[in-house]
Amino acid sequence: APSPEPRAPSPEPRASTMATMDSRVWDDRYAASELVWSAGPNAMVAELTGDLPPGRALDLAAGEGRNAIWLAERGWDATAVDFSAVAMERARRIGDERLGTADAGRLTTVAADVLRWAASGTAYDLVLVIFLHLPEAQRRVVHRRAADALAPGGMLLVLAHDRSNLDGGVGGPQDPAILPTPEEVVGDLDGIPDLLVDRSEVILRPVVTDGERMARDCLVVAHRHRG
Repeated sequence: APSPEPRAPSPEPRASTMATMDSRVWDDRYAASELVWSAGPNAMVAELTGDLPPGRALDLAAGEGRNAIWLAERGWDATAVDFSAVAMERARRIGDERLGTADAGRLTTVAADVLRWAASGTAYDLVLVIFLHLPEAQRRVVHRRAADALAPGGMLLVLAHDRSNLDGGVGGPQDPAILPTPEEVVGDLDGIPDLLVDRSEVILRPVVTDGERMARDCLVVAHRHRG
């Protein structure tokens, strides 16, 4: 099981087209707090990507950019995309502080809705979709665009609160319609040329704010065959 995730309790789902959850809501939330999420990377991201050689990385729905910044510190050229302009400005500022002037160019921030934004003419060695919760049709759009952005040999990492977390876990969104299963995420990726699924499972994550209870996360890891 992964190590405890050092972050605040999960908020409501980050879905840009849901009536109660748009970029202004998240702009306000980020503006009201110095740091909503932890400064360090997601534990599973660090575990699965820490040994990869640096390349080009894309972090979709990046929040304050913690994963993208961590990757940039490790030599990656990382692009963070989020629909909150406040979050992206914070990511840029934190990146400048942590990377320094010489390496600041390794982090690119893009304020855009991931439902509408797509990589253009750029192939990434790593694409992250971490704790983004959307209704099925929108989720499928994001996952397929994420896979389409992969370079040959590139890795796609999708991590979300699993639907089984409602009854057997802790925290996270409480709407089953936006909680995927590994099988559903794999189904989102069906038919994408040269895409191979490496892992598809529910994993347990200790929740440090809730004693010994375990959250249940949906994990899917895939890569594009080099051909």
